[in-house]
Parts: sequence; structure tokens; C-alpha cells
Amino acid sequence: MVVAELAGRARPLVSRTGPRVMVAGLGNYGLQGTRHSVGMAVVDQLARQLAVAEGWQVDRRCCADVALATTRGLELVLLKPRRLMNLNGLSVTGAAKIYSLRPEDIYLVHDDLDKALGKVAIKLGGSARGHNGVRSCISALHSNEMTRLRVGIGRPEGEVTVYSYVLAPFSTGEQERLEQVLPQAATSLLEHILRRRAPAGELGDRG
Repeated sequence: MVVAELAGRARPLVSRTGPRVMVAGLGNYGLQGTRHSVGMAVVDQLARQLAVAEGWQVDRRCCADVALATTRGLELVLLKPRRLMNLNGLSVTGAAKIYSLRPEDIYLVHDDLDKALGKVAIKLGGSARGHNGVRSCISALHSNEMTRLRVGIGRPEGEVTVYSYVLAPFSTGEQERLEQVLPQAATSLLEHILRRRAPAGELGDRG
């Protein structure tokens, strides 16, 4: 995939033609494919389902990869921070300013140690529950109103530390399971967003 790079000079805010939300996949830039960055994998899957997988651009204004999509009258800003996990909030906040988004317009996708691989759950705001990426977003946005999609990765077995576990790639067996999980997670999140945010009348045209 060729990633185009946007110039870093200042630009006016992107004009809004309808309701808009942002979906941010949290993770460690450069460590895609690891358990801790599964949120980015879900957002990549969402981009494929929305037919914008070739539309990723590097936006230096917010230090993130960004892809834009429109579905059912709703504009979606897909975001993957180009920072380490504990600084993801800086990218999310920067993009929120560029695209004129409030905390309640933002959806965070992240890994969850307390859920088994294959389990996903939507959480409507609240605390970070120990997740450094979410904590960074709450701190940078000065709000905890962001909806989260929590993607289970399970806990390590034996003497493996949590730190080593989350920064390691998925095993071969987990990768096979992940191929089923990612489409399910992306679809679940998109359906949730459309139910809550799509303009009136758009949901009736699903066919």
C-alpha cells in the first residue's frame, strides 16, 4: 500500500457536509501486528469494508495515518496514530481539532487483557481501566466521553510478563482466529455507529 504524505503547512479545518465521527485505532506505531496494536488492525479492516483501504494518508498535522470514508450519509475519519501508545492521545486530539470533532464524536478501538481473544465489547465512556492509550486520550481531550470498542487479547500464561505479552506478535493460531475476529469487530462497531449517528432516513436504505 502506497501511503501519500500531506504537507505539514497549516490548512483550514475540513468543511463538514454532514454528521462526522472519528474512529481511532490505538497502538504502537511501528509495532503493527502485535497484541497491543490490535486496535489498528480493526481500523484497517474497517477501511477495507468501507472501500478506503488505499486511501490512507500521512497527516503530519496530527502525526497519524488518516483515511476518510462516507457511508449512509455519515462521514468517518479513520485514524492510526504514528506515536507510541502512551502518546496516542496527542494524535487523536490533533485530529479532533482539524476535523471539528467533540469527544462524544470519537470512538477508540483498543486491546483488552480481560477479554479472551475473539470477544469484543462496546463501552460508553468512563475510565481508562488501566489502558495507557485510552488514558492518554482522556488526558489530552480532557474528557472520558469517548466510546470504546474493546477487543479481547486474553492474558499471558505461565511466567510471561504482561509487558512482553502485549508487545509480542499474535501466535499462528491466534492469527487464524484474528482473521474471523477483525471483520466481526469492524462490523459490530460500524453498526453501532450507524444506529447512533447516521442521519434520519439513512438506515432504512440498507437493502
